[in-house]
Amino acid sequence: MTLRTELKANLLSLGSDPLEFERLALDIFNYQYLNNDVYRAFVDRLGRNILEIDRLEKIPFLPISFFKSQDVISGSGDLQHIFESSGTTGTDISRHYISDLGIYEANCKRIFEQTYGPLTDYHIFALLPSYLERETSSLVYMVRNFLQHSFTDMGGFYLDNVKSMISKIGRAYKKDRRKILLIGVSFALLDLSENTELSRQLSNFSDRLIVMETGGMKGRRKELIREELHAQLALAFGLQEIHSEYGMTELLSQAYSKGDGVFEMPVSMRIRLREINDPFAYLPYFNVGNADQQKKPQPKTGGINIIDLCNIDSCSFIETQDLGSYTADYKYFKVMGRFDNSDVRGCNLLIS
Repeated sequence: MTLRTELKANLLSLGSDPLEFERLALDIFNYQYLNNDVYRAFVDRLGRNILEIDRLEKIPFLPISFFKSQDVISGSGDLQHIFESSGTTGTDISRHYISDLGIYEANCKRIFEQTYGPLTDYHIFALLPSYLERETSSLVYMVRNFLQHSFTDMGGFYLDNVKSMISKIGRAYKKDRRKILLIGVSFALLDLSENTELSRQLSNFSDRLIVMETGGMKGRRKELIREELHAQLALAFGLQEIHSEYGMTELLSQAYSKGDGVFEMPVSMRIRLREINDPFAYLPYFNVGNADQQKKPQPKTGGINIIDLCNIDSCSFIETQDLGSYTADYKYFKVMGRFDNSDVRGCNLLIS
């Protein structure tokens, strides 16, 4: 068994033990330092001694912009696919080179089912018009994988024929007791919410309906803060909560929110928040249940750094341009918006 294969096997068997996560993260860091020219050059330019990187907080995070300007690849696996960002502002797009689609599929399915239960409990409808125009969308690939594992002839992708989608949702609702998952880009869900007749029809299924937004207006609508977006969608569709998916081209793991924009970290992902004006200084993080943390301070807003262990063949340690905060108990996190000077991305919501 090669080291690369061993790391992937360890990823798929990873549990919730934070020490187990840290050990695997350090193993992946050492592998990527030796096998990723871009990441090694970045770490070396920082003047880091890798022999001293023995804890999670010492691992350097690669700025996400490198996925636009460099080929961020670890190892020498054969290329199977390329995921590309939307490039909504006309800027250079990000490219994520994938040499193992199987682990991406397995990890996405595991994360979803650990959060929501078996995919076979759902009829899945995807309202992703802007994404369907790109065969290189990681979101489209993920949802297609979900559809295949839901084992139902109901569901599917929809561009503009929303009336047909609502009709099919009605047939799926009557067919059995499965839940209905409607996952959509924000502007398309907003358009649907403003169609009084169709949104009223959709609200008839609210007892088994989950609406999940993936963020972003793609330049087609005025940006809204997440609270405003969710309030409008919930009112139109007769729901108490709107769910969210947090992911991006550069990540192979996703985080989900079941309401209020509060995201739960999956077993393959951790976030660390950095000071807004100092990318190498981190905000305090308190492990839940630590006896020495008698009083946790009110969480502050910071830049989101992500450890995505599924990115074994690219880079697992990414400094994003998103802003976030921990929840008061430090169990979960919220995405607050983006840095003012960063590119507008397809998955963005305004700072609230």
